[in-house]
Amino acid sequence: MNLPALLRAIVKRLVAALAVLFGAATLAFLTLQLIPGDPVAVMLGPGNAASPQIRAEITHEYGLDRSPAEQYLHYLGNLLSGNLGASYQLQRPVTDLIGDQLWPTVQLALFALLLAVTAALALATATAGRHPALRAAASLAELLAASTPAYWTGILLLTAFSFQLRIFPVAGAQDFASLVLPAVTLALSLAGVLAQVLREGLEAALAQPFVVTARARGLSDTAVRLRHVLRHAAIPLVTLTGWLTGSLLGGAVLVETVFGRPGIGALTLQAATNKDIPLVIGLVLLSALVFVVLSTVIDLLYLVIDPRLRTR
Repeated sequence: MNLPALLRAIVKRLVAALAVLFGAATLAFLTLQLIPGDPVAVMLGPGNAASPQIRAEITHEYGLDRSPAEQYLHYLGNLLSGNLGASYQLQRPVTDLIGDQLWPTVQLALFALLLAVTAALALATATAGRHPALRAAASLAELLAASTPAYWTGILLLTAFSFQLRIFPVAGAQDFASLVLPAVTLALSLAGVLAQVLREGLEAALAQPFVVTARARGLSDTAVRLRHVLRHAAIPLVTLTGWLTGSLLGGAVLVETVFGRPGIGALTLQAATNKDIPLVIGLVLLSALVFVVLSTVIDLLYLVIDPRLRTR
């Protein structure tokens, strides 16, 4: 790929990223405008009998007395300057609130992703093309893992390893031990889906002529699978991993609630419940940004995995 073509690809990617972020911000703003509820009541708190004058002052201060079109244009102007506004309920800058809760969720997501990919690689590589009974048993286990709701898995793990065996803490995010059960809860469903997709790709690659050639050169079955077959089957795995990683935020809402962990998931649930418009839109933009970054990383990984794509 020559330099002009590379620059064009980068520019296209940046334009697409800006379009995704703009669309996400617009859709979130429009959706929240349609949700019933009074943001001023959220700011004043339950049971607060504020006078009409105070309510009017708050409404004017936050620009809620403007038309939806004026509010939207004002919001876009703030976005361009990097200002996400302040939370209606918590009265703190949105960027500070997200920054405070981001790292626990990143820890959870990365550890869960590591566990899921490792388990999927080990299970799919060990069972692809093997005895039908072994393959069927692995597929059944993966189906159960993928179809079991995360909250139910979390409750079972808490009951077994926290309440009865007392190996891991029940709640919180104090140390590594408190991260294990939430990460396993998120990882199990991911691993089930990834292993099924990877096994299909491995079995398709095992039927290719290059496998016979590699074995004729004296390579062991394990070496053939790891050095040749896995590389050919990895592109669907990379695509699905990127998509599932983007969905981890949704899973984190349930998992962080079940295990009493701080993080973006709990913050999202609180913001949506209270119709905290600036905070919700900030979280939506964060999700869109994660999606854009993951899409870019996946495109780069394609070039690393399959050299043929570098000449296109």
